[in-house]
Amino acid sequence: MADRVTVIGWDGSPLTAAARAALGAATLVAGAAHHLALPEVPPAAERVRLGSVALAARRIAAHRGTAVVFADGDPGFFGVVRTLRAPEFGLEVEVVPAVSSVAAAFARAGMPWDDAHVVVAHPRTLRRAVNVCRAHTKVAVLTAPGAGPAELGLLLDGIHRTFVICEELGTEREQVTVVTSDKAADHTWRDPNVVIVIGGPAGAEGGGWIAGRDPATGPRGWTLPAEAYDTGPGQATLGEGETEPLRAAQLARLGPRPGDLVWDIGSGSGAFAVEAARAGAAVIAVDRDPAACARADAAARRFGVQLQIVHGTAPYALENLPEPDVVRIGGGGAAVVSAVADRRPQRIVTHAGTRDAAELIGRDLTEHGYRVQCALLQSVELDTRHWTETERSVAFLLSGVLPDRAP
Repeated sequence: MADRVTVIGWDGSPLTAAARAALGAATLVAGAAHHLALPEVPPAAERVRLGSVALAARRIAAHRGTAVVFADGDPGFFGVVRTLRAPEFGLEVEVVPAVSSVAAAFARAGMPWDDAHVVVAHPRTLRRAVNVCRAHTKVAVLTAPGAGPAELGLLLDGIHRTFVICEELGTEREQVTVVTSDKAADHTWRDPNVVIVIGGPAGAEGGGWIAGRDPATGPRGWTLPAEAYDTGPGQATLGEGETEPLRAAQLARLGPRPGDLVWDIGSGSGAFAVEAARAGAAVIAVDRDPAACARADAAARRFGVQLQIVHGTAPYALENLPEPDVVRIGGGGAAVVSAVADRRPQRIVTHAGTRDAAELIGRDLTEHGYRVQCALLQSVELDTRHWTETERSVAFLLSGVLPDRAP
């Protein structure tokens, strides 16, 4: 095992005294090509080109001597420190940090970043990273080969975003480019790069108290009462499939979260779509009624969330939509349920007004391989001034979970 392992963050600035001292004593140096070309690297040291960090960690663990590992930016922020400290390698490391590439990117752009989400995109996580960009107005994406600005732009089809692309930060070839997301695929980008994805209005003046999206923004509650969605006298109220108890049960069954893409089919006034977006998920709201689409858009603006509104009739309107993680079906019946199940989302939730309709939907989900639950929900609202009944609603809540894609 290596006698000592020092991880040095590098942001293009001159090495600190601590970094130079560690490097001067190194018998093994691991890093990218531009790190290994630094004049401070001892000529006699073994050099390891850093591709797979796990493979390099095995080499270091087997090395007898002093090792140095270079990383761009802060190596403790989505960096190599986590892998090197994994139990299977048994390495204890010292860290000499540098300015993270995300902080450097926002500095080059002249923007604050305490209200930004930060995600890592590589081919395995690209889709979830894109969903965070759909859901939030300021996201920094640490990219990888095969999951760069071009791929981000292609998967954001139909969603307008501005990209600030920072290539090779800290090197002589550093370049900052601003393009719209639909133009990102027209260029070839150099690795490594950071993409700042901007969409929607800027955050409130004065900032917040917690990094990223403030979870306390807006009114309390997973679901909001019907009056929260009223837009004024004479406006349409929530439909019977949008009652607060039913929405709460649907949210509980679906569990939307950051990185998810939610379809809300038959979105009506947008109540469920807004609440799924408030949980951090990306949401596409689909409805055949243009007035309903307008109400959903207004609700999203009122509560400060990002929705993609699609005016169309399901199942035809679903054909070109990106693949969902979870789906709420507010209308359309068994035909829409079947079309959605063909797309294999992890979870589907819907409701029916009668037992026969519930049984038909449940059988279809079962035939598609879903594990089905059904519950009869009855809610009664009381006027607490007189303790008299004011409203009663009954619905069969159905949910399907695909076992091979759970949770």
